[in-house]
Amino acid sequence: MVERRDTDSRTLLRRLRDTLATPGGGQDRLDHITHLIADSMHTQVCSIYLFRDPETLELCATEGLNPEAVHQVRMRLGEGLVGRVARTGVAVNTGDAPSEPGFRYMPETGEEIYSSFLGVPIQRVGEKLGVLVVQSREAREFSEDEVYGLEVVAMVIAEMTELGAFTGDQGGIGSAHRFPVMFRGATGQEGAAEGRVWLHEPRVVVANPVGDDPDAEKARLEEAVATLQAHIDEMLIGSAAMDKEQRQILEAYKMLAHSRGWVRRMCEDIDLGLSAEAAVEKEQSTARARLEQSTDAYLRERLHDLDDLSNRLLRLLTGQGKDTGAELPENPVLVARNIGPAELLDYGRKLKGVVLEEGSVGSHAAIVARALAIPLVIHAARVTNEALNGDQILVDGDQGIVHLRPEESVAGAFRDKIAMQAEAQKRYADLRGVPAQDKSGQNVSLMMNAGLMADLPSLNSSGADGVGLFRTELQFLIRSRVPRRGELAALYKRVIDAAQGAPVQFRTLDIGSDKVVPYMKPQEEPNPAMGWRAIRVGLDKPGVLRMQLQALIRASEGRPLSVMFPFIAAPDEFNTAKAMLMREIDRESTLNRPVPRDVRVGAMLETPSLAFAPDSFFAACDFISIGGNDLKQFFFAADRENERVRRRYDTLDVSFLAFIEAIIARCNANDVALSFCGEDAGRPIEALTFAALGLRTLSMRPASIGPVKHLIRRVDLAVLKQVIDAARARGDQSVRHAVTAWLASQ
Repeated sequence: MVERRDTDSRTLLRRLRDTLATPGGGQDRLDHITHLIADSMHTQVCSIYLFRDPETLELCATEGLNPEAVHQVRMRLGEGLVGRVARTGVAVNTGDAPSEPGFRYMPETGEEIYSSFLGVPIQRVGEKLGVLVVQSREAREFSEDEVYGLEVVAMVIAEMTELGAFTGDQGGIGSAHRFPVMFRGATGQEGAAEGRVWLHEPRVVVANPVGDDPDAEKARLEEAVATLQAHIDEMLIGSAAMDKEQRQILEAYKMLAHSRGWVRRMCEDIDLGLSAEAAVEKEQSTARARLEQSTDAYLRERLHDLDDLSNRLLRLLTGQGKDTGAELPENPVLVARNIGPAELLDYGRKLKGVVLEEGSVGSHAAIVARALAIPLVIHAARVTNEALNGDQILVDGDQGIVHLRPEESVAGAFRDKIAMQAEAQKRYADLRGVPAQDKSGQNVSLMMNAGLMADLPSLNSSGADGVGLFRTELQFLIRSRVPRRGELAALYKRVIDAAQGAPVQFRTLDIGSDKVVPYMKPQEEPNPAMGWRAIRVGLDKPGVLRMQLQALIRASEGRPLSVMFPFIAAPDEFNTAKAMLMREIDRESTLNRPVPRDVRVGAMLETPSLAFAPDSFFAACDFISIGGNDLKQFFFAADRENERVRRRYDTLDVSFLAFIEAIIARCNANDVALSFCGEDAGRPIEALTFAALGLRTLSMRPASIGPVKHLIRRVDLAVLKQVIDAARARGDQSVRHAVTAWLASQ
């Protein structure tokens, strides 16, 4: 057995660095690298296998095997020992390769004479690029030092790909691993967009993975670790105001940051020749591979902690912050793990789309994306690991699918879809000035949802009859402090001014659940969607609700005002909130300030309980708006943030439609105006069905008004009602098939 010293590793890494610094194509460099490694490791063979697509590895360079096999030999992920290393991200070390489970003999390579095999993954922070292999004739297992040394070499090769060291011709890693990838996430906001990736938190670039002075590199590492530890300790000292979960995350960070084993392993990597930055990334990649193989859910969840801690340390070492100086590309699509509403608003309408690894359909980011009318895909797992700034990206918000670096055939089909949607929008634009009137003369009022001043121009361009829902929580979510009454009054006044006489229904503050304002202590609740939120917060913190109501009254400047209270579950909640509004109007009048000449007060019906309230509740309401998103999740007991169940139940299920009809009947009997507000109101088939059942006001995102109006004008709602009734009489569980079949026949 050949024993290797630490200095051998450093010598090899310096030789690799010099090779990478010399002019030449990617294939020449790969060939030289395999020669250097075989010579340094005293083996007869060194080979580099790279991914050509997500499932296929290709022999791209070799020293010792048949050179004619280069770019000819390919294998599937998991096939053979090389495929096993690629799939698991774990080294394979054996003195008798043919006897190993899964061994695959490839006669075209001439490798049958080599018994010993050592393969290590070429990877960078979870991104697998390929496999580095050495082989020898003598039957022996490689020593721990040799395995470790080869992993260090593989790390440097992976790092250099980020700097483009192997691009330029066939066999280059830089071109080989940039294959097309599709991510299947969930719809946060509908729509389609093509553009270029803009990473909200770009990767740290390690410019020099090789360290010349181990002592100096270890000193840099220890200084950065000490700074990181001190920063986390400071955050923990100030964590008294944090909730239990936030403190637990910081405690986990502290445990990792103070881990002697973590620092020791990075120092060992430096002794073998890595720079401090490369040592951090090597340990991050190694730990990632180990944790990803774990069956323990808790350990797998620690990947986020590991990544965040490593990235913090890398930024300390490199001095690279989030602002890299790069310019926003043309047609930018934001890619991030998650993002707050204020940060997303900073980008504004420059963005073509947003893709998040986390997020939820009711999150701050989703609310802002809807307000900005940009497609949003959430739960796109590992997209930040794959994407690089400038990559071509397609965002299909309708299907919750993202295509990164798509093949031309996919991009072409996607562009056709965008073009068809644009053409349809042009046709819908011609309908702006005409009513949503069916063939029998029945009118349906189509309102738009809004939450920002930037939404208001859509009132004219979409042909909406007014604003059926103005979300007031965005102004609270994007600030680090409670907004002042004067600020809110000025904003609400601009909204009323921009509406130019069209009705605007302001929904009071709807926070809680997943909409947590940064200056309010989060409440740890087992089921926040059914917890302390919306009107429950407003009634428990009357000072905030009173301040908002005062702002709305002053913004009206004597004009009509419509206010609705969210998430009413019992009449007393509505009565208390309405009385508070009336007291504030009386107070303003006493102070000789102008008050609204007409006040309409309504409730959002989002809980099934309210549908069974006594007639006195309905008599007290000027209008009721069905909050479809919440009502549907409570009706079916299916959490709309849970991807496993949220699409399980159909909005056009006959049971849900019967419930909607019961609400319509209660409102008609008490002469109360009724509307339906939510995602389903903007889906043409659902909207048409609601209208046929008797809902005469629907509130939706502006882009949906054209398609819904177009469909309503083509049909007779009374005839459609007969189709729905016939489907129910047959015992159909959902009327969707019957409605779509009838529409097709029209």
